[in-house]
Amino acid sequence: MYLQKISLVNFKNIESQSFDFQQKINCFVGNNGVGKTNVLDAIYYLSFAKSYFNSVAKHNIMHGTSFFMIEGDYVLNDRNEKIVCSLKSGQKKVLKRNGKSYEKFSEHIGQLPLVIISPADRDLVTEGSDTRRKFIDGVISQQNKKYLQDLLSYNKVLTQRNALLKYFAANRTFDALNLSVYDDQLCEYGSRIYKVRKEFLEEFIPIFNEKYQIISGDKEHVNLLYKSQLNDFSMQELLKESLTKDKIIQYTTTGIHKDDLSFDIGDYPIKKFGSQGQQKSYLIALKLAQFEFIKKQSNVTPILLLDDIFDKLDENRVSQIVELVNNDEFGQIFITDTHSERTENILKQSNKPYQIFKL
Repeated sequence: MYLQKISLVNFKNIESQSFDFQQKINCFVGNNGVGKTNVLDAIYYLSFAKSYFNSVAKHNIMHGTSFFMIEGDYVLNDRNEKIVCSLKSGQKKVLKRNGKSYEKFSEHIGQLPLVIISPADRDLVTEGSDTRRKFIDGVISQQNKKYLQDLLSYNKVLTQRNALLKYFAANRTFDALNLSVYDDQLCEYGSRIYKVRKEFLEEFIPIFNEKYQIISGDKEHVNLLYKSQLNDFSMQELLKESLTKDKIIQYTTTGIHKDDLSFDIGDYPIKKFGSQGQQKSYLIALKLAQFEFIKKQSNVTPILLLDDIFDKLDENRVSQIVELVNNDEFGQIFITDTHSERTENILKQSNKPYQIFKL
């Protein structure tokens, strides 16, 4: 699979521009603020119908205009595919594949597999557990529609249960039977989600460890651990045990919505004890493991977006990453960099056809 061409209108700071791409490596170079990352985000948009960097869709419309449109021409399994995503102020976002609109955007997820590596990934280290859960869910959901549906259902029931707990508190009442309806559904969806996450991480963690060892030159030992209350108790036990606390706090305090990943270097959290280069290497290894996992599950080579990944890495780590992506396991790659000379030198090492766009 590869993206032949993309056309952007009023997307972020890009008024109107089209790019024709190489099948292998495409690189955008230029100063900060010229729109390099915005082009990568537009490519991401065509796979996920949303921005990687800005969750509020209308904020992606160029200032002073009323709409944006992204159009992409792909070759997938020897077929031409046209994807168009557009948004007009005050209206719903529209996503079309070959002229036909999707009713549910979730139906599109996984059709054009893609992995992005970006400085924004640092949130996985610095932010709360919600960010790391979204990472797990994003990887699994690209290929497992049942999981995505269970996740959406679980979150809907969770919202309803929390609203009921607030109602009980506001009206100084309690209805165990009513609450049990939601508890049963949370147990059903939650147990399935936990099982899939556990199986996924059992396969994913060894791939991640292998990628990190290559990037670091086998100099450091890292750990990635799955933390879940369901490791020790069933969902039923958790809800029963936390009921008194839930009634006081008016919120469901236990369940798979509390799952987390522990990122460690040696025996210590990488957030506190890892250098900037080590943290960046950790995140790149995570995303390269995601790439390998999705490729294996989908039998399609994902597009790889590398946004400013050479910054804050020493020469040795950069050359290890170039070597990693230089093999035939990777398909089309998009790179952004502020240093055109550095980029050209790296691309020459790759021995692959490449194209440089100076913005």
